[in-house]
Amino acid sequence: MKTQYRPLYERISKLQRRYRPENRIARGMVDAAPLADIALLVFLFFLASSSFILQPGITVELPASEFTGGARYGGMVVTISQEGMIFFNDERTPREGLASAFSQAVHDNPDGVLVIEADSRVRNSTLVDIYNTATASGIKEAVLATRVSSPDRP
Repeated sequence: MKTQYRPLYERISKLQRRYRPENRIARGMVDAAPLADIALLVFLFFLASSSFILQPGITVELPASEFTGGARYGGMVVTISQEGMIFFNDERTPREGLASAFSQAVHDNPDGVLVIEADSRVRNSTLVDIYNTATASGIKEAVLATRVSSPDRP
């Protein structure tokens, strides 16, 4: 017995008639797998583009105060750690070099405000010494930085 070979379009046409138009892929629901893939790719893109580099720094626990004043933005900042390290405008500076650094800063910005950020365990004599060095260098205003005291912290 010989089988007759029908053209391809006749064989497919019967299959197309069996499926209703509302059940075809073009009109069906969107699968969740491609959406999950896209969401995962976007998440990985943002994860890869974010920076995880920790910037070096020191921890300074400012003393608490109920009264806060303030200083203008862009002033000079002296940071004194518990260990006695002194940083002027984010550069480590020896205590002997503070006078020349202050003089240079006053030359660049004569109306600049000095903000002294000292750890709460730094001795008062150290603060007074830095304040005296600043006023001798020509700085007209110096502010001691504090943190706002909150009711849950002593």
